[in-house]
Amino acid sequence: MPPVKSKNVKSKKMVGAPVAKAVAKVAAKPAAKAAAKAVEKSVVKVAPAAACAMPTQQGLVRLLEDDGSVLKGKDPNLPKDTLLFLYEQMVQVREFDRRMLMLQRQGRIGFYGPILGQEAATVGSVAALEPRDWIFPALREGAAAMMRGLSLTEAINQLIGNGADRCKGRQMPCHYTFKEGHYYGMSSVIGTQISHAVGAAMAARIRGDDVVVLGYLGDGATSANDFHSGMNFAAVYQSPCVLFCQNNQWAISVPISKQSASETLAQKGKAYGMPFVRVDGNDVLAVYSVTKEAVARARAGHGPTFIEAVTYRRLGHSSSDDPTRYRDEAEVKAWEKKDPVDRFRAYLQKRGLWDEAKEVTFKDGIAQRVNDAIAAAEKNGPPADETLVTDVYAQVPQQLKDQLGEVLALEGRGVNQGAFPL
Repeated sequence: MPPVKSKNVKSKKMVGAPVAKAVAKVAAKPAAKAAAKAVEKSVVKVAPAAACAMPTQQGLVRLLEDDGSVLKGKDPNLPKDTLLFLYEQMVQVREFDRRMLMLQRQGRIGFYGPILGQEAATVGSVAALEPRDWIFPALREGAAAMMRGLSLTEAINQLIGNGADRCKGRQMPCHYTFKEGHYYGMSSVIGTQISHAVGAAMAARIRGDDVVVLGYLGDGATSANDFHSGMNFAAVYQSPCVLFCQNNQWAISVPISKQSASETLAQKGKAYGMPFVRVDGNDVLAVYSVTKEAVARARAGHGPTFIEAVTYRRLGHSSSDDPTRYRDEAEVKAWEKKDPVDRFRAYLQKRGLWDEAKEVTFKDGIAQRVNDAIAAAEKNGPPADETLVTDVYAQVPQQLKDQLGEVLALEGRGVNQGAFPL
């Protein structure tokens, strides 16, 4: 088989440089010219990583232009109520995001993973599901739980880890769990939810439940073992799931150019034998449409779909991250021009469904909603002391009771003071 050469390389730099140098020395001798040429041709040259994370437009599904105008013949003509619901959820999660990051900076919560810039990818995909369907989130899909009924107050209870938190302060912030809304509690371990989502979908099929599972992952998770395991199992056994990759260009400080040599992440679906789609993740209508189609396909018994939503994480990976240390601010500015909320608002205005007066009233209402939730959550005290040893055994063993007593005897001595580790 002839060697594969990168079309992006115009020099002998990068991986091929050492070999090319050796070839040049040998080639100085006339007798070795032919052999040298053959060796040089066999070198696979790799292009340098892009300085700016502006991905290729190859195969990108878009319905809206950056200015909110609809591509000719592409308007899905969703009902007014659906359009306004999508906008409400995008604005609400953006305001919630802004306020929670402020609370973290003030020391009122320990950690937060912001979503700024990715609102359309989350909101559009979740809205494409039926209430009976399940969601297996990664880090930035908290809006999904809220769309399914998790109140803002409950979400903040979890971020604080207070006595009203469902997990009683045992989980990291942002790790919401909401069984009633078919929202599975996330894990901090990268990619584990992929296999869980695929397996849950298989369980639903075996039980005869008319359920589709939407499993989220980031671009970094495509390098995890669970990505291969989950994708392969899903394709082979035709699991009724949709695996949705939010490619936000950065896995903490690792750019997508160092995460994968594939031209797109979407095409990885082809290797596993499943349909794949690459969508503009900042176009909420496009995200909704492609996810809706993938969900319908899975529900009809035609197996999984892999979706790559091309978007951008405009803030740090978390409240503990400083992205200015590893990426260019010009890149962030370029993506700000593709803002998903501004883009969708422009679309609504062009449709005559929105105006500036509505915007002011609406945003004030959202801000008040978040303020009220913060006030309510902060009224709750810490988890009860006994929760340190409950919920593991049906009956708490005596040794744990004794240990709890020893810990409580240390109260007031300053031994339990500390800071959140991440």
